[in-house]
Amino acid sequence: MTLAIAGLLAATALATPPTEITPTRAALAQAMDGHAIVLLGEVHDNATQHALRAAALRQWIAQGARPAIAFEQFDRERQPDIDRARRERPGDADYLVAQAAGRGDWDWDAYRPFIALALEYDLPIVAANLSRGDAMRVAIEGWQAVFNATARKALALNSLPADFRRKHEDAIAAGHCNLLPHKALPAQARAQMARDLVMAQSIRPYVERGVVLLAGNGHVRRDVGVPFWLTPGERKRAVSIGLLEREIGGDPSSAGSATPFDVIVITERAERSDPCIDLAKHFKAGRHQGE
Repeated sequence: MTLAIAGLLAATALATPPTEITPTRAALAQAMDGHAIVLLGEVHDNATQHALRAAALRQWIAQGARPAIAFEQFDRERQPDIDRARRERPGDADYLVAQAAGRGDWDWDAYRPFIALALEYDLPIVAANLSRGDAMRVAIEGWQAVFNATARKALALNSLPADFRRKHEDAIAAGHCNLLPHKALPAQARAQMARDLVMAQSIRPYVERGVVLLAGNGHVRRDVGVPFWLTPGERKRAVSIGLLEREIGGDPSSAGSATPFDVIVITERAERSDPCIDLAKHFKAGRHQGE
C-alpha cells in the first residue's frame, strides 16, 4: 500500500468531530501535551492567535517539552542560513530572520516570539516549506519538477484519488473567493499538495524528540493537509489543532462544527478589509495590465 493511499484511507475514516477547547494558554498547552507531532494551525494575520500559541508553547516547554519548531514561513533551502545565523549570533532572533527570511510578505513580528523561544531553549528551528518558486514549478510542469521518479511512485503522485484532488480544488476555489477560473484549480491544488508533502518530510526527522509545525490551518487539516502525507504510525502520534475565527453573526462554536481537525480553538476575528473585494481588485488590475 502506498503512503498516499494509506493517507486517503485514514482521512476518510476520520469521522470524529473535533474537540473544542477554550482559547486559553493552559488549555492549548494541555492539547499539545502527549503528542510527538503537533500541527498548530493559524489564520496568518490574527495577532490574538499568534499570542495565544506563543504563550501556550512557552508554558508547554517550561513544563519540560523540548520539541523542534518547524515553520511554514521558512523555505526549506534556507536551513543552512538559519544554522549559520545561530552560530554567528546565538540568541539573536532578529539576525536569524534577516538572514533566513525569503518571502517579504510574512509579518515577522508575529513569528519572532517563536524564534526567540526556540533560541532561548536551544530547540531546533526547521525550515519546513516548499519555496514559492518550486511550488510554481510543480503547478506548471507537474510533479516531476520537484519529485524524482522513485518518490512519485512511492507516493502515488500520478494517481492520487479523485476525491482527494477535488477537496483540494474546492479549498483553493473557496480560498480565492471563487474568482479563479476552473481550469486553474488543478495546478494550484497540486502546488498546495506539494507544500503539504514537503512539510511532512521536513518534520519527519524530529518525530522522536517531538516537533511542532507552525502553519496555516489549511496545511494542518487532517483530511487533506500534512497529516495525509504522514505514515500511519506518525499519524497516530500527531494532533491537528485548528485555530479558527468566530463566524460573523454566528454561534460562538459554529465556526468549527464540521472542521477537519482533532482540536479546535475559536478566537475573535482579526480586523481586516474584505479579502474577496481586495482579491477581485487585484485580478481586475492584472487583466488590465495584460491587455
